[in-house]
Amino acid sequence: MPPRPAAAFGGGLLRGLVAVIAALVCAAGAAGVGAQSGSPPERFTMRVVTQGLDAPWEITWGPDGRLWVTERRGRRVLRVNPADGTTAVALVIPEAHQSVTQDGLLGLALHPQLLKGSGNDVVFVAYTYDDAPGPAFVRRMAVRRYAYDAATGQLASPADVLAALPVHDDHLAGRLVFGPDGMLYLSLGDEGSNFGGNRCNLNHALDLPTAVEIAAKNWTSYQGKILRIAPDGSIPPDNPTLKGVRSHVFSYGHRNPQGLVFGPGGRLYESEHGPDVDDEVNLIESGGNYGWPRVAGYRDDKSYVYANWSASSPTPCASLPQGRGVGPLPASVPQQAESSFQAPDFKPPLQTFFTLDASTEVQRRPGNTIAPGSLDVVTSASGVPGWNTSLLLPAMLRGLIYRMALAPDGRSVVGAPIEYFKTTNRYRDLAVAPDQRTFYIVTDNDGRTLDEKGTPVRTVANPGAILEFKYVAN
Repeated sequence: MPPRPAAAFGGGLLRGLVAVIAALVCAAGAAGVGAQSGSPPERFTMRVVTQGLDAPWEITWGPDGRLWVTERRGRRVLRVNPADGTTAVALVIPEAHQSVTQDGLLGLALHPQLLKGSGNDVVFVAYTYDDAPGPAFVRRMAVRRYAYDAATGQLASPADVLAALPVHDDHLAGRLVFGPDGMLYLSLGDEGSNFGGNRCNLNHALDLPTAVEIAAKNWTSYQGKILRIAPDGSIPPDNPTLKGVRSHVFSYGHRNPQGLVFGPGGRLYESEHGPDVDDEVNLIESGGNYGWPRVAGYRDDKSYVYANWSASSPTPCASLPQGRGVGPLPASVPQQAESSFQAPDFKPPLQTFFTLDASTEVQRRPGNTIAPGSLDVVTSASGVPGWNTSLLLPAMLRGLIYRMALAPDGRSVVGAPIEYFKTTNRYRDLAVAPDQRTFYIVTDNDGRTLDEKGTPVRTVANPGAILEFKYVAN
C-alpha cells in the first residue's frame, strides 16, 4: 500500500508539493476541555504514509526502522516502511475473535532487546478469543508471545503466556507495554458494566481478587485493572499486596484505560475514557486506587454521581429504560456522591477533560468528551523545541493530539493542554520517531468525530490510515 501524495490529501486540505500546516487549536469545546486557545508557533508538514488498513489499533516504532501496526479487525501485525508506505504482513491470527467495535487484535509490545543480539527477539500481543467449546460463546483476552525471524520478517512459535482474562462487548481496553523493569503491563476495562446496554451488570473495577481465586487461576476480578505480568505470565514477586493478596493487579478502579506509556524515571502514565465527562490522564502507582465507578475524574461532586443500576429496587434494573446520562435517574436506582468515597489509597488524575459543573446539561455527543485513544511521551531536548517533557494524547472524537507539559518531577501537568494536528479523523494511536520530531498517527476506519468547524460527523477523511506530521523549524 503506497503512500498517498500529500497534495491529494483531504480533498484539498493540502495543496502543492508539500503543504506546511500550523498546529492549530480547535476552538470547538475548548472551554470545556480547558485547552489553550490560539495557534501554537510550531509548524509541521503533513503526509499520508498509507491507508486502507483494517481498523489499525496499535502503532509503534520498531528497532528495524519500521512502523509496527496491529489491525483490530484485520487480525494482522504489519510492518510499514515510513518512507514509502510499503507494507509487509508479519503475522495473521485467524483465531482472534472480532465481532464488536472494541475486540480483536489489540495491544503490541516489542521486547526492549528485539534485534539487539541478546536472543530476546520476541514480540507480545493482546487479543480476544472464544473461550467456550461448542455453540456457546465466551469472549476472553490473552497475552501471547511470538518469536521474530528477522530473515523472513515473520512472527512464529506462538505461546499464550496469560489467558482467560475477563472481557465483554464494551470497554475492553487491551493496551500492552513493556516497562523498564522488564515486566509487561496490560490494561483491562470494566466490561462496560453499569453503562448503556450493560447497565444491569455490577461493576467490579474496585473489587480485588481473593487468595482462592488466584490459587485457582480465576482472573474474573481483573476487570477495570492495570496488570503487571512477568514475561512468562507469572505474578511478579514484587507486585503490590492488596487486601492481603498478591496478584497480577498493579492498580485498580479504572473504566476503559486505552493508553499506557512509560516516561522518565520509570513513571507509568495512563489515559482512560470517562462517562461522557471526565476523560482522564493518570500517573499510575503500584497499588493505586483510581476510584471508578465511585469517582469520575476528581472527587469534586460536579456532574458525575455514581448510580448503581444493578441494585435498582424495588423495580429491577432490567425493567428500567436505558440510561444515557440525560434527565433524572429513576428513583429506584441508588446514587452516591463522589465525596462519599473516602478510600485512603485514592489517586486523583493529573488531568481531566470536560469536567463539567453539576448545572451543566450532560449529553452523549462528541462535544462533551475527547475519547482518548492512547498515550505517548516525548522526552528529548533535541526534539520539537519546548516539548521536553510532554505527554501526547490522541483524541478519537476530536481528530487531534493534546500535548501536556509535565513538571520536572513528572508528577503533575504544567499549564493547559495544547491541541495539534487537527483533521477530520479519529486518532487511535500514535508513535514517536527516534528524532522526536516526527509523529505517526493511525486512524479509525469509521465512527464519530468533529470536522474542521467542530461539527459532529460520521465520515472520516482518511479511513484506516497512517498520517505523518514532521516538525519544520521556523
